[in-house]
Amino acid sequence: MKTINKKNEQLSFLIEMDEGLANAIRRYVNQIPIFAIDEVEISKNDSPLYDETIAHRIGLIPIKMDKTINEKTKLKLSSSEEGIVYSKEFSGGAKPVYENIPITSLAKGQELELVATFKSGKGSEHSKFSPGLMFYRNAVEIKIDKDCSQKVIEACPQKILTIENNKVVVDDEIKCDFCNACVEFCAKHGKDSIKILPTKELVVTLESFGQLPVEEIFKRAIDALKDDVANVSKKISK
Repeated sequence: MKTINKKNEQLSFLIEMDEGLANAIRRYVNQIPIFAIDEVEISKNDSPLYDETIAHRIGLIPIKMDKTINEKTKLKLSSSEEGIVYSKEFSGGAKPVYENIPITSLAKGQELELVATFKSGKGSEHSKFSPGLMFYRNAVEIKIDKDCSQKVIEACPQKILTIENNKVVVDDEIKCDFCNACVEFCAKHGKDSIKILPTKELVVTLESFGQLPVEEIFKRAIDALKDDVANVSKKISK
């Protein structure tokens, strides 16, 4: 396993893995239990949005996962200031991942008061419980003939082709997304100068919505898959 790129909420790595297993892990990202706002009790709402619309928008706000959060945790929001009401105005036992998510707007003299409660759920039940995304593609091997036209460099959208010793070479194969633009360029000019071949390795990318660290999502998805496989094994052995 080799890390390719790591940002705050994104991780890409190279790994030799069967595509079936990678797809199973991808699907089990939505089997990780996540807390999200499930019920909203609105006592005052003078904003231009219906209660149901505000409740729906609040439910989709990602909340930072913490050991102290449970189904008794409550968040309160009370605002009477003119302007946009943001997620940072919540107070209580949990914090939103992003503070500047707009909820609604208030004019002068208008008010919004509500209490929100949590529920644990999975992304397979509702998208508000989803911790993030996982996707993957094959890593490739690129073979280039000596007679390859240097003009093919301009055809590559990823800009991974360059010239070295008056020959076209690959600067970074990992960035190749198998678009085949270079292959099609050569074919139009009657040549078969470039071949893109899939390898046994996968480029896996994980993105977190912020509730959990991106590395934790991958680990928990694997754990959830292991638990289900173990349960199936037990039932078969009976």
